[in-house]
Amino acid sequence: MARAATTSDSFNAVAEPRRRAILAYLAPRERPVSDIASALRLEQPSVSKHLRVLSDVGLVHMRRDGRRKFYRTNAEAIKPIRDLVSTQSRNFRFFAK
Repeated sequence: MARAATTSDSFNAVAEPRRRAILAYLAPRERPVSDIASALRLEQPSVSKHLRVLSDVGLVHMRRDGRRKFYRTNAEAIKPIRDLVSTQSRNFRFFAK
């Protein structure tokens, strides 16, 4: 079976480690692209591409303030991922005993 496109599936989108790092960095509060790039030591164009993917699958929301773009996580869209990881963590602990 073919794998879903990264830009159409939130699970595939978060498979990329830099996208997970961006989501973790955005979790506490909204931030501009420049802050994300600086904090994660990534180039701004790379961050923008990752944010586009995360935005396309609904994991982040963007707000404009003049020329600046601010991003924040979408907790409702992240919930299914969190629930799956939580369930899988419990399953792995059960089998590890």
